[in-house]
Amino acid sequence: MEHAATSRAPGPRHSILDLAPLELECLSALWPVGEATVRDIHVKLAAARPRAYTTVMTIMDRLAQKGIVTRRKVGRAFRYRANLSADEARVKAVEKIVAGFFEGSADALAAHLAAQGRSLPAFSAPALPSAPPVVDAPAAVAVESSQQGLDETLL
Repeated sequence: MEHAATSRAPGPRHSILDLAPLELECLSALWPVGEATVRDIHVKLAAARPRAYTTVMTIMDRLAQKGIVTRRKVGRAFRYRANLSADEARVKAVEKIVAGFFEGSADALAAHLAAQGRSLPAFSAPALPSAPPVVDAPAAVAVESSQQGLDETLL
């Protein structure tokens, strides 16, 4: 009997736009300038977090193989251009979220966001509730925190 792990071909990546996080970072560096070399992208990414030049070169080559960017030779370097705009990528990302988490219903996504009453936590600070009135009695704090579903050990 053959082992299941050896008989399976690698499956498709299940992330937004089928991009790894560093691939998306490289695209995010490319979109504002329209066309850039690996060196240009490397310099732009280094401002946030230093990466090896060869890592960025590998990522850009991978994006070209996937057809997400095109490249043309200029002198000794390749110049890369995205095949989709940032807006097109956002639309595709939202479509994948709607299909994967909300059974294809954009209305269900909108209702979910409305119920949250704030922006996505990964992109903005979570909205904090207004501060409760100051009460000196520790029992009142314990009761209030249990009503809000908070662990009183965190208070």
